Amino acid sequence: MPFERTLRRMLVAIAVAGLTVGIAASVAGRPDLANLAWTLGTAPVIGGLAASIVRDFLAGRLGVDAIALLSMSAALALGQPLAGAVVALMYAGGNVLEDFAIARAEHDLRSLVDRAPRQAHRRTGDRIDQVPVEAVSVGDELLVRAGEIVPVDGVVRSALATIDESAVTGEPIPAVKARGSAVLSGSLNAGETFELSVTAPAGESTYAGIVRMVTAAQTAKAPFVRLADRYALIFLPVTLVIAFLAWLVSGDLTRSLAVLVAATPCPLILAAPVAFIAGVAQAARRGILAKGGGALEALARAHTVLFDKTGTLTVGGARLLSIEVAPGQRPEDVLTLGASLEQASHHVLAKAVVAAAIERGLELKAPEQVKETMGAGLRGLIGGRQVTVGSREMLLSDGELSPWELRAIRRASWRSALIVFVAVDGRPIGALLLADELRSDTPRAIRLLRDAGIARMVMVTGDRAAAAQTIGAALDLDAVLADRVPSDKVEAVRSEQRLHPTIMVGDGINDAPALAAADIGVALGARGASASSEAADVVILADRLDRVGEAIIIAQRARRIAVQSIIVGMSLSVAAMMAATVGWLAPVPAAIVQEVIDVAVILNALRALTPAGGRGGRHITVEQGLALHHDHQALFRDLDRLRTIVDALDDAPPENAARLIEEAHRLVQGSVVVHERDDEGSVYPQLAEVLRERHGLSAMSRAHREILHLARLLARIAEDLPLERVDRYLIRDAQRVVEAIETLVRMHTAQEEDIYEAVTTQSAA
Repeated sequence: MPFERTLRRMLVAIAVAGLTVGIAASVAGRPDLANLAWTLGTAPVIGGLAASIVRDFLAGRLGVDAIALLSMSAALALGQPLAGAVVALMYAGGNVLEDFAIARAEHDLRSLVDRAPRQAHRRTGDRIDQVPVEAVSVGDELLVRAGEIVPVDGVVRSALATIDESAVTGEPIPAVKARGSAVLSGSLNAGETFELSVTAPAGESTYAGIVRMVTAAQTAKAPFVRLADRYALIFLPVTLVIAFLAWLVSGDLTRSLAVLVAATPCPLILAAPVAFIAGVAQAARRGILAKGGGALEALARAHTVLFDKTGTLTVGGARLLSIEVAPGQRPEDVLTLGASLEQASHHVLAKAVVAAAIERGLELKAPEQVKETMGAGLRGLIGGRQVTVGSREMLLSDGELSPWELRAIRRASWRSALIVFVAVDGRPIGALLLADELRSDTPRAIRLLRDAGIARMVMVTGDRAAAAQTIGAALDLDAVLADRVPSDKVEAVRSEQRLHPTIMVGDGINDAPALAAADIGVALGARGASASSEAADVVILADRLDRVGEAIIIAQRARRIAVQSIIVGMSLSVAAMMAATVGWLAPVPAAIVQEVIDVAVILNALRALTPAGGRGGRHITVEQGLALHHDHQALFRDLDRLRTIVDALDDAPPENAARLIEEAHRLVQGSVVVHERDDEGSVYPQLAEVLRERHGLSAMSRAHREILHLARLLARIAEDLPLERVDRYLIRDAQRVVEAIETLVRMHTAQEEDIYEAVTTQSAA
C-alpha cells in the first residue's frame, strides 16, 4: 500500500508537470512542444492504469477503469493530447484524493495503533529498568507512571489506582481500582504512579488484540465494493454504446472522445470504499470495532439477531434481588449479619452479598471463629452472636416450614433465584434471593434493534429453561432456546441463516463457535484478545448492549450513503455523457465536469464519518444524570421497606397492622410523593427540552398521576385507623394499595432510568 500511494503521487506530479509545461509552451507559441508535453504527461498514467487493469483482469475482476484507459488513449490517438492530459490529471488526482479520504476516515482507527505503548518500566529488585514492551513476561512487576498508557494486562499491586479506560471500553469516567483489581492494557493512568503485576504478555494482552483487529479493519475489502464493480459491468457497455451513437450521429470521433472523457468512472471507484471505511471509523468513535467494511455491510443487511443470555442480556453474575424476612425482623439487619459473615468466604455468592451490603451503605462487622461447609454455607460469631448463612438444607429443619419460609422459597422459584437463609442462634431470621439480572441498558438495546429494522430476536443460552423464559418474556423476544451447549448454538445460528442474514451476539468463550458461524458475529465487552473477540466480526469495546443497535444504524447509514453516491455519481456522469453526445461538451470541459462530479462523490461518501442527523442536540449533563440515578437509589431503599410492610401485613394483628399502614403512609408521602412531584415540576421540563418525541413524557406523567392517586387512597385508609375499625378488610385494602404503589413506582423508575441513560452526555458521547 505505501508503494502504491507513492506511485500514485508520482503519476500526479508527472501529469501536473506535463499539463503545466504544455500550457506554458502553448502560450509561448510552440504548439509542437505543448503537444509533446501533454503526451508525455499522459503516457505514464496510461501505463500505470493499463498494468492495474491487467492485474485485476488476471484476478477475475473487470471494472470501469477501462473507460479511463480508453478515453486517454483515444485522446492521444485522435490528436487531442490536451484532453488526454486533463483526464490523466483528473484520474491520477482522483486516486490521490481517494488516498486522502481513506486516510482521513482511518484516522480514528490508526490513533488506536499509534498510542500503543512501546516501552515499560520493570522493577528488578530496587532498580527500575525501561525495557521494550515485548520483553515483559507474566509475573513481572511494572511501574505505571501518571499519564502513561498501561502497556500490558495486569492487576493492581498498589493500594489504589485511578484508570481512564475510555480508549478501550468507551467509558468516559475514570474508575478507581483497588489492590487486586484487573487493569486492561491500553488504559490511561489518570492518577498517581502505581505498581502493576503482569498477567499477560504484550502479544496476548487486550490492547494487542484490539490492534490486530484494527489492522484487519484497515485492510479488509467490503463485499459492497464488489457490488460497485457489478454496477461497473453495466456502466461500461452503456458508455461504449453512447460513445458509438455520438460518433454515428455526428460522424466526429472527437465527440465520442468527449463522451468517454465525461464517463471517467471515479464515482464507482471511490464511493463504496470511502463510505464504508468512514463508517468503520465512525463506529470506532463509539467503541465499536468493525473488522473492515465487509463486516459493516453485513450488519446493514441483518434481519435476525441471536443473543447469548448470561453476560450479554444479563449482567452475568449473582445480584441481590430481594430480602425476605421473618416476622419482626428488618431487612437491613438480615443483610448486615449475612454480609458480615460472608466476608470470610471466597464464594461468588458471598462476594455478591457483601457487594450488596456495601452498596447500601451498611456497616459490616468482622466475623470470628468462622467454619465453612463447602457447598452448604458457613457459621461464625458476629458481635457475640452465632450466625449461620447457607442453603435451605443446612439451616431449616425437616419439619413443617413456617409461612414466611414457604413464601421465600416460592418467590425464589418464581424468579429463578438462588436462596440463602440467614439464622441467628439457630433461628432463621431471613433469606437473601440472588440471581442474574437484566442489564440496565438491555430494554433500550432491544428497542433500538427493533427501530433499526431487526425483525426477529432469539435468545440461545445454556441456562435453565425457567430462567431463560423469564428473561425472554420480559424482553418480548421472538423465541427462547434454553439448555444449549456450544454446538447447539452453532446449529441454531445455521438454522436462522438458512432463512435470513443473521447476527450472533455473545461475550464468552463458549460463544466463539457461534460467533464465527454467524453471518456477522458481535462480541460484547472489552476483552480484545479473548476467543470470542477473535472469532467475532465486530467487537463492542464498551460493555454495553445498546451499542449493537448503534452499530447496525451506523452500518445502514454507511451503505445508504455508498448507494446514494454511486447512483447520483453515475446519473451525473450519464448526464454529462449525453451533453457531450449532442455537442455541448468538448473533451477538455467534459474532463473538468467529471472531476467536479468526482469531488462531490467523495465529499458525500465522507458524510459517513459524521453521526446521523438527529443524534446531536442538547443533552443533560453527566452530573445531572448521576444526581437523578442517586435519587433513585435512595427511593429504592424506601420501596424495599414498602415491600417488607406488604409481606408483614399478611398475618399482622390489628395493632401491628395499624402501625405498619401508618409507616407505609409516611414513607409514601415523605419519599414517593415528593419524588414524583419533583420529577414533574423540575426534571421533566428539563427532559422536554432535550427529547425530540415528547409523547413519551406524557405517558410518564400519566404514571405520576396514577401513583399520586394511589397515595391519596392510602392516605384515606390511614385516616380510618382508629383501633376499633381496623378489620381484615381494611388491612387487605391497605396491603393491595401499598403493593400497587411499590410495583408501579419500581416499573416507572426503571423507565425513567432508561430515559436518563438515553439523554445524558455520557450515552451520547
